[in-house]
Amino acid sequence: MAKETSMKQKRAIGNFFSYVLLIVISLIWLFPFVGVVLNSFRSYKAEVEYGGMVDYLIPKTFSLDSYKFCLDGGTNYLRWYLNTLIIAFCVSILQTIIVLCVSYALSRMRFKGRTFLMRFWLILGMFPGFLTMICLYFLLKQIGLTQAGAIPGLILVGVASSGMGYYVCKGYFDTIPKALDEAARIDGASRARVFLTMTIPMSKPIIIYAALVAFMGPWCDYVFASYVAFGHDASYNVAVAMYRWMNTGDYQGYFTRFCAGGVLVAIPITILFMCLQRYYVEGVTGGAVKG
Repeated sequence: MAKETSMKQKRAIGNFFSYVLLIVISLIWLFPFVGVVLNSFRSYKAEVEYGGMVDYLIPKTFSLDSYKFCLDGGTNYLRWYLNTLIIAFCVSILQTIIVLCVSYALSRMRFKGRTFLMRFWLILGMFPGFLTMICLYFLLKQIGLTQAGAIPGLILVGVASSGMGYYVCKGYFDTIPKALDEAARIDGASRARVFLTMTIPMSKPIIIYAALVAFMGPWCDYVFASYVAFGHDASYNVAVAMYRWMNTGDYQGYFTRFCAGGVLVAIPITILFMCLQRYYVEGVTGGAVKG
């Protein structure tokens, strides 16, 4: 009895310090986000004395000037926002379709070179994507998909190698019993019909996971987007455009606008995660069962 009580006390102490550590980490992680949100409501016309961190976090004057600046049409922010939405939406749809098809083929079919192909893609995926950035830029430039044609160029780059991200989706398909496929095949169903009418309806979590991952990439992309759309204002996405704001002479004024633009960009992806978090977690855990 005494031993059991001692174990409970040790567990309680361990849980206490764990919760304290998690709270501290959460506060550190949330600190910059709180600063960005609060500064987005500070008027860029107001002179703020940064006498301490409190002055930085708590604006002396609350204003919607920065949001009006982004949304009133005086800048190309709405065009940049639309560009980002178009790229992210198209990449999300096309990449999800390709990943699901490739994952299903690798999970259900057995063909010569299958193992080699999977290992080759695994090794190839270990190399950072930016190593091919200059090469891809010149290839896109040759076919007119840079600057004025940057939007279709970024969609093409985002979709082209999407089949290599089959790992989690294939693991999820491996958990679906193959007996279902075999029974449908005996009844005369084709591979495509089995995939569309049986496998896809049972794969909602992994579909949402693949779509969210595909959406986040172009939505947050800066490095490659800045190369492809270089010098053409109408083809910028929000990340590239806001960075150019920060390079202006009026650093203090455009910082509040930068914060407001960042909050507007964060809203869609935050809503998506809040609404689809359950399916996202199910997709990750389901795909991690078998690799």
